[in-house]
Amino acid sequence: MTDILSAAAYLVAPLPELWFGLVVVALGGYLLLDGFDFGLGILFAEADQRERETLLAAFGPVWKANEVWLVLFGTVLFAGFPAVYANVLSRHYLLVFAILFALSLRGLGSKLREEREDERWVRFWDACFVVGSATSPFLLGTFVASWVLGEPSALAVGPLIVGVTVVTLTIVLGGAFLGVKTEGDLRHRVLRRGRLATGGYVGLFVVTAVVLLRHYPELRADVLSPVTAVVVLATVGFAVVYAVSVSHGQYRIVVAAAGGLAAAFVTFVAHLLYPLVDPAAGLTIRDAVVSPLALNVASIVAAVFVPIILGYFVFLYSLFSGPPNPDQRYS
Repeated sequence: MTDILSAAAYLVAPLPELWFGLVVVALGGYLLLDGFDFGLGILFAEADQRERETLLAAFGPVWKANEVWLVLFGTVLFAGFPAVYANVLSRHYLLVFAILFALSLRGLGSKLREEREDERWVRFWDACFVVGSATSPFLLGTFVASWVLGEPSALAVGPLIVGVTVVTLTIVLGGAFLGVKTEGDLRHRVLRRGRLATGGYVGLFVVTAVVLLRHYPELRADVLSPVTAVVVLATVGFAVVYAVSVSHGQYRIVVAAAGGLAAAFVTFVAHLLYPLVDPAAGLTIRDAVVSPLALNVASIVAAVFVPIILGYFVFLYSLFSGPPNPDQRYS
């Protein structure tokens, strides 16, 4: 108890770095899980009415839960690095509201389409669902890139190319998710789209690295480091596994490969940041972290609740595993 309430020492010496890792894990969890939903929403655009009911039945039980990871990311960032939380959100105030609007548009589109049978009504909200699903990852990608690159504006070349890259990654994730949630022609089509998006994602990842080298010389050492080389090789490897597994009908391996791509991307983000946690303000992890007492108490709380959250998601995805029945609408 004395160690926990210490005002001078952390429970363990690398506790601030562990909290930085928790921020990265929460970000990665959100990219992976809501990435499934964003990709599904983008692929929704070319589905017919019967297929759209199937996609919504696959999406319905999990999408709200997946957004818990966005809340967890914000909570962990605020609890461990409140100065960074305040700086980043205030620096990109309008962008944050645009993200919330896009997320709301996605949610409203999926729900309000069911309220009336009128064809124009359904088409309008279906369009809102697709637009929200496509713009959300783009805006989130520009937000994260602006934070990592220390850009004052999300309209700079780095954030914009990262935004497009994240959208492509979500199509990869959506195709993988639907590979285990659909059957027949729909499954084959979404997996083909996912395989095409995988090639596009690898190409965009390389373009992103080139843009960083050209426009952000201060990151040159990080981009040309062995860690980046490992991330690039992992990205190519997971992309190959994804494509081969699609060809052989190994759909769960496709999901694992898509998860590997998301993990490699978040690892690259963490590598570009570390040891800084707010490049625009020049704040390192140790500069921005809260006091030992606050972090010690927050760590005890996290040690209790993070396993509960993880267990809940294991239960949720086990409960709703397999293809859904489109005649049983989720509400």
